[in-house]
Amino acid sequence: MALQTVWYFTDISETIIDSIEQDLFKDFSNMDESQIGDGSVNSNVRNSKQSWVPSDHWSAGFIWHYISRANRENFLYDIDHIDGESLQYTQYSVGEYYNWHNDSSISQHYKPQGLGNINDYLISDHLNKSIEKVRKLSFSLLLSNPEDYDGGNVEFLDDLGNTYIAPRQRGVMLIFDSRTQHRVTEVTNGVRKSLVGWVVGNRWK
Repeated sequence: MALQTVWYFTDISETIIDSIEQDLFKDFSNMDESQIGDGSVNSNVRNSKQSWVPSDHWSAGFIWHYISRANRENFLYDIDHIDGESLQYTQYSVGEYYNWHNDSSISQHYKPQGLGNINDYLISDHLNKSIEKVRKLSFSLLLSNPEDYDGGNVEFLDDLGNTYIAPRQRGVMLIFDSRTQHRVTEVTNGVRKSLVGWVVGNRWK
C-alpha cells in the first residue's frame, strides 16, 4: 500500500521474521550508540543503539526483493545497491527516540565548485557528479510485536504538515523516499527492534 512517498508491505510471514532474528541477533550486548547522518552521535537528535549486518547476508537479498517491487510499482527511481553494503539493526529502549529528520537532502550532496563561466573546476565537478551516489529510498523492517513496546511509532510528515503513523505490526516493511521527513517517537515501555537501511543511485537529474 502507498501513502504518497511511503510504500509498505504487510505480507511478510512470522516465520521469516523469526529466522532473521534467530540468525542475526543472537548477541547485541556490545551495540554502539546510534549515529546521525553526518556520522556523529547526538542524543538530542537520535537516542538509540545500533549494530551492522553485511549486505551479503540472505536477509539483505530478501529485503531487496521488496525494494525492487516497490520501486517497480511506485517510485521508478534509478537505484543501484544498499548504502554502505550494510543493514542497520536498531534498538530503542525506554526513553529513546529519533527526532524529525530526513535521510537525504540537497545539502548532503556534492556541490559544484565552478560558478558562471569559470572553468577551473569543470573536470572536478564532472567527476564528482558522475561518481556520486545519493540516498533515494529508505527502508525499515519492524521486528517487534506491537505489544512488546509502547510509543516508538514511526511517523511521516507530508508537505502540508500532516502526520501519518506507520503500521505497527511485526514484519511490516516500510519503503519510502529518503527525502521524506520522519521520526521514531519516544519509547515509553519495552523495546522496539527494527532492521533499516538506505538504497543509493546516481545523482538526481
